[in-house]
Amino acid sequence: MEKIRVAIHAQDRLTRMGLTNCLGGDPQLVDTNGDNGDNVDIVVIAIETAEASTMKELQLFRPDTATPLLLIVGDQWHADISAAVEQGVRAVLWRRHFSATTFIQALRAVGSGGGYFPTSLQGALIEQIVQTYREVLAPQGLNPSGFTNREIDILGLVSEGFDLRQIADKLHYSERTVKNILYQFMKRFGLHNRAHAVSYAIRSGLI
Repeated sequence: MEKIRVAIHAQDRLTRMGLTNCLGGDPQLVDTNGDNGDNVDIVVIAIETAEASTMKELQLFRPDTATPLLLIVGDQWHADISAAVEQGVRAVLWRRHFSATTFIQALRAVGSGGGYFPTSLQGALIEQIVQTYREVLAPQGLNPSGFTNREIDILGLVSEGFDLRQIADKLHYSERTVKNILYQFMKRFGLHNRAHAVSYAIRSGLI
């Protein structure tokens, strides 16, 4: 069983000790606060109120930008949830509803690459995604993955074995336009060739 190394930060000692004790309920979880701080899989931070300024301060506790954060929030949430996710927050627990069981569940979820959010924050995040798509991406012909509809159509045909001339005929583009769309797509996502582009689109669930 691969260990999940956890660093815990809390302003008061009792909270810190209580959270550390909770880790003992699961042999997969390891307290790393006695280490040098770099060998960490998840950083747990107990705060009173989540605000925009709080999100920036959280970065001081991360060993690197890839380390996910689990927040235990004591009061209310006033921060932009999508901004929090961008800052590395992958789980939020309300202090008033806290239990050792939910804490362990959240840590295991984050440790496996997932997330763990209260339903109210899930709803807020979904609403922001929908609003961003409707007001920002859709008017530019983009979907939430950053692909354009033209790119999806072309990559779908490439994956089916059509050459560039056939794709141009089917979509009523010039062959040069098809080449340019593919080139710009590969450049934007750092892809090496058409096969790599198709593989990337398949992994993204778009074709």
